[in-house]
Amino acid sequence: MMFAYQILVHTPPWVWILFAYLVWQGIKAMQPRKAPIWRALIVPVVFIVWGISRIGFGQHANAWPLVAWIAAALVLLPLGVLTPRPFDVDHKTGEIIRPGSAFALVRNLIVFSLQYAVGVISAIDAGDRALAIIVGRAISGATAGYFFGSMIALLIAYRRKRAADA
Repeated sequence: MMFAYQILVHTPPWVWILFAYLVWQGIKAMQPRKAPIWRALIVPVVFIVWGISRIGFGQHANAWPLVAWIAAALVLLPLGVLTPRPFDVDHKTGEIIRPGSAFALVRNLIVFSLQYAVGVISAIDAGDRALAIIVGRAISGATAGYFFGSMIALLIAYRRKRAADA
């Protein structure tokens, strides 16, 4: 129990703020909502930035973490593009209208948990650090690739729906 407590208290405050924000966004996504397109891009941008920030250029002599990041990003990018979430466009305001779904909450919690677990492992266990770094980069790359793909799909669909209005 003390071990878990130590992990929690040594977690930087920004991680808990990000966690709270992602849970809040996931809960909000369970209700139908209307928002400007830029607001729909906030969570994907957060995960893309988090994924890119974990690359760690120059931190390791080994190229495998970067290879793992790039490969995972390339694998999951098409998944993000090919699995767009449904939405309509309000023809008067240009805002997107999304139906409620638990998908965002579950996705946010899974990605956060994976990133958090890898961060904890790499911080506490030097023996597993090399593997945790490679797995962590793969998770970060997959996250960035998926969210970049989903952002592309959202913007393309939004543009098409807006063009259909004209």
